[in-house]
Amino acid sequence: QVQLAESGGDSVQAGGSLRLSCTASGNTYGSYCIAWFRQAPGKEREGVAVIGSDRRTRYADSVKGRFTISQDNAKNTLYLLMNSLTPEDTAMYYCAFRPTASAWRCPDFLERTDFTYWGQGTQVTVSS
Repeated sequence: QVQLAESGGDSVQAGGSLRLSCTASGNTYGSYCIAWFRQAPGKEREGVAVIGSDRRTRYADSVKGRFTISQDNAKNTLYLLMNSLTPEDTAMYYCAFRPTASAWRCPDFLERTDFTYWGQGTQVTVSS
């Protein structure tokens, strides 16, 4: 079992920055993918960024160059640094974890929502 707890969501002006955190507990050892997803009202959940236990990353085209995913293994914490925020980034942001035998495939999983464990989400609202 893995438990995920997101934090850091807030209301900001367009052009601002936020850093989201996701603290993981439980069986987070071994090979895995961990990712940020988001879901805006009336829209499907979409992958934002993913990082594997091998440190490979991938970003959605809509956030590439603005968002950075990173993790601090000593703190069991995943981060998402979001810069140059726009109203289109407004959404509930979720952290998700997926054990995998092949961490090199994690970039492929960004377009899939079949992650095993999910957090409760943290709200990001960007106003113009």
